[in-house]
Amino acid sequence: MTVPDDVIRAALDERGLDYQSPGPGRYLVTLPGEKKLQTNCWLVVGEHSLRVSAFVCRQPDENREQLWEYLLQLNAKLFGVAFSIDKVGDIYLTGRLPLSTVDADELDRLLGAVLSYADEHFNTMLEIGFGSSIRREWEWRAKRGESLANLRAFAAFADPDARMGR
Repeated sequence: MTVPDDVIRAALDERGLDYQSPGPGRYLVTLPGEKKLQTNCWLVVGEHSLRVSAFVCRQPDENREQLWEYLLQLNAKLFGVAFSIDKVGDIYLTGRLPLSTVDADELDRLLGAVLSYADEHFNTMLEIGFGSSIRREWEWRAKRGESLANLRAFAAFADPDARMGR
């Protein structure tokens, strides 16, 4: 095991985080959230840097440019990671740290940033990129008397009564 592996394992264990290590220098960490219930985050040790990559949201169904603009504006305020997209348009948080800076405190800041940014902005990303689908699902469930429990976070824009101030 290399020194970064020792540091990473110790930091993850100390914080009680769930993770898997499918090979040396590779860690899949599961970060528990509130709005986004969990964020899977890869930590990959390279020759000179630690790469972090966390899936946040699949490609949007609508309003892509509006969502990209929102994420790019957020990037100017973020620490350690930035929103990015892959070739199909799925949204990630990605970043790199020099190996010389990898210690328990820096990992805590980095994973905290990933969790915070994914969780804080998840509902807004869904509203912008999937708002029509969520509103249709709300309407469909409401007409049939189905549970709306897992859609309650979107009531402000999905519930017709809330939109009309009732």
